Amino acid sequence: MGGRIARAARTWLVVLGVALGATVLPASPAAAHNSLTGSDPKDGATVATAPKRIELRFLARLSPGTTKITVTGPDDASGSGGEPTFSGNRVSLPFTPGPAGVYTVAYQVGSTDGHPIKGKVSFTLTTGAAPATPSASASPTTAAPPTPAAGATPAASADPVASRSDEGGGSGLWWALGAVVALVALGGGLLLRRRSASR
Repeated sequence: MGGRIARAARTWLVVLGVALGATVLPASPAAAHNSLTGSDPKDGATVATAPKRIELRFLARLSPGTTKITVTGPDDASGSGGEPTFSGNRVSLPFTPGPAGVYTVAYQVGSTDGHPIKGKVSFTLTTGAAPATPSASASPTTAAPPTPAAGATPAASADPVASRSDEGGGSGLWWALGAVVALVALGGGLLLRRRSASR
């Protein structure tokens, strides 16, 4: 019976030694590295409505000083809309949508062993942002009518002047004929009076 007790004691001592060794040994490289555990939108997702923020979730707590995130859309246009916000092992970034297409979220985070971890996720936006429209205040300008040159006389005013000149010339001719007739009549009357007096 004493042998059984001794063997049981040795077994418990071995188990206890293994447990203590596991607690004092340094963390393995796999545990020391940080890694991505999820994202919103998910990697490879297709969305019709642009999200207001993009969120990345990691295995370990994040440090703002060792975390870098960029969002790139079609034609290498930036989709970042502000500074990232950190909450434990999560980081979110405001998203500014552009045209429809594939958007890539590239990240770089720190880990406890000092090695940066890099990666990326992507999603497809099927409905892009509406293009900017020109201002409604812009209106086409109309050309002002040409201003007549100084001293120019309208063509319509020449006809009345010409007609008045013609009328004046005609009335003068009739006055001359009337004067001649009056002189002839006066001369004839004087001649007849002298003949009557001589008889």
